[in-house]
Amino acid sequence: MLELVEKAVLTAIGVAAITQKKAEELVSEIKDKYKISEEEGKLFVERIQAIARDSRDKVREMAELEVQKAVDRLGLVSREDFLRLYKRVEELESKQND
Repeated sequence: MLELVEKAVLTAIGVAAITQKKAEELVSEIKDKYKISEEEGKLFVERIQAIARDSRDKVREMAELEVQKAVDRLGLVSREDFLRLYKRVEELESKQND
């Protein structure tokens, strides 16, 4: 029963991160509606928050990968590469001026 409610809540919140206050409100509502214990409610919220955290991390990883692909397609250099080349140019100019 609790798993079904968990799936419904996950669908409803779109597996988005929820604040602690919102989570506590959710536990209170679920406790009252489905007559579950405080401990079951806390475990439920912890599972929801863990799933939301994992999903957020996966979305961040996917976004970073897509940005990197776009950078590669456009032929842009990384900041690190740019700074390395900038330093090298400064060194060469310095040698030339000596």
